[in-house]
Amino acid sequence: MIGNLDCRHWQWYNCPTAWQGQHTRGDQDRSTVILQAVASQDLWIWSAYFGVAGSCNDINVFELSPLVENYIYGRAARASFYANGNYYPHGYYLYDGIYHRYSIVVKTFRDPYDEKRAYFKKVQESSRKDIERYFGVLQ
Repeated sequence: MIGNLDCRHWQWYNCPTAWQGQHTRGDQDRSTVILQAVASQDLWIWSAYFGVAGSCNDINVFELSPLVENYIYGRAARASFYANGNYYPHGYYLYDGIYHRYSIVVKTFRDPYDEKRAYFKKVQESSRKDIERYFGVLQ
């Protein structure tokens, strides 16, 4: 795992009036700026990307981010590994499950049915707290 992937919305208090429509979501009444980041346990930032005007949600920011673009065009960093006898040429990012399915993003198990998967889910969930801690430090 390279790191944890997530987005954070921050209110943009001094957003110019002409730009407010491009930076406002339907469920929020204030303008926001969206930051997508990948952070590891030691708060090392592997990637940071601010969503462009009009993106308004996490999925659009993810689709436009350099992480996905580099993966699609074959420019993603090589971090190969073997798991369960399968070869994977790229490392992966842990995320919360709202993004589209790519081999570079992995979400936690929904309902682990054995002890091994339950332990893996516990480790993944504790690792997911790293990105939340990063956003807390940044704020």
